Amino acid sequence: MDREFLIDLFADFGPVAIRKMFSGYGISADGINFALALRAGLFFRADEVTIPDFEAEGSKPFQYSTRAKTVLVNSYWELPARLFDDSEELAQWARAALAAAQRAKVKKRPKAKKAVAKKQPAKKVGKKAVRRVGKAKRAHRSR
Repeated sequence: MDREFLIDLFADFGPVAIRKMFSGYGISADGINFALALRAGLFFRADEVTIPDFEAEGSKPFQYSTRAKTVLVNSYWELPARLFDDSEELAQWARAALAAAQRAKVKKRPKAKKAVAKKQPAKKVGKKAVRRVGKAKRAHRSR
């Protein structure tokens, strides 16, 4: 899928930002990423509210393979193929995917505030070190 195809595909949904990501594109609206266009297909953001719709259509979650295993990404599901020919219904699914992404953003923990650096207590110096410094000062003064 190329950039122009994606722009046309989402025309009924509204303006989208399309950015290069992995082996394809990340698609966002209002600054929130809600879809991925990859070699494997077009995947929409999903959650417990929308996953049943994807399952009813026979869609599968996004997955990829590493050397050691296959990773299942349950938060992105493949868009049913029939929607590529129905731009109005695709726009409804896109709105649902954006809503799922917004719900996920709200669920995320707020970022921890940066810890304020505390002053470290002065390092304790052993008695021998103090004596050596004192001797060196006295020797320097007597010159």
